[in-house]
Amino acid sequence: MANKLAWKGWIVSVQPRIRLTRSFDERAHTYMGYLLHIDAVIGDEERTFLVGIGKAAYRKHEFRAGDAASGMSEPVPNPAMESAEFYKTSKLKVENRRTEQADTGPPWLAIAPELETYRKRGHRRLSAKTFDTKCHRCVWGCRMPVEIIVDHWKPNVKRYRFETFCYGPKSCAFYKTGPERKVPGRKGMTFVEEDWIDEQDTAERGPDD
Repeated sequence: MANKLAWKGWIVSVQPRIRLTRSFDERAHTYMGYLLHIDAVIGDEERTFLVGIGKAAYRKHEFRAGDAASGMSEPVPNPAMESAEFYKTSKLKVENRRTEQADTGPPWLAIAPELETYRKRGHRRLSAKTFDTKCHRCVWGCRMPVEIIVDHWKPNVKRYRFETFCYGPKSCAFYKTGPERKVPGRKGMTFVEEDWIDEQDTAERGPDD
């Protein structure tokens, strides 16, 4: 508990906490839990920050945007590998529930779906600017830390960055795809993740799903 800071405030958004590993044209997702974007007092500061919590903790409390909450969290040791600033959260509590409202979206602010739902739906790349201005509150938006293995023969040589994605309805008026993602490889090679990959990943969904 020595490294943990107490916080209390309002939840701005809830989104999935997913890590992406890339190796040239291959990729793998790690479904870690959920991110709470919070406007609160933490320690002796008042500011906004992101807290990572596990699947079980989220399902127990089912936080959503507009709820007041409190807890104790520890700073993440490696910010390059986490979208959250804090994690290992304990003493979570709902202080006050948001008054029930129709979730008409966008942005969609209801209780976040199961992590398996995100996996099944698949995502499309999302413009970072659009995420920051329109989608940072939506349960279908996601900002992932990305670990890039540049050369399989030198697995310790890695690069890190963040990428933004949308799991929401294809018909969303806010959606903007952004530039194609480029993944560096060995000997100066580059893999370009083209539009057809997003189309393939979301092929089973209709425009409004």
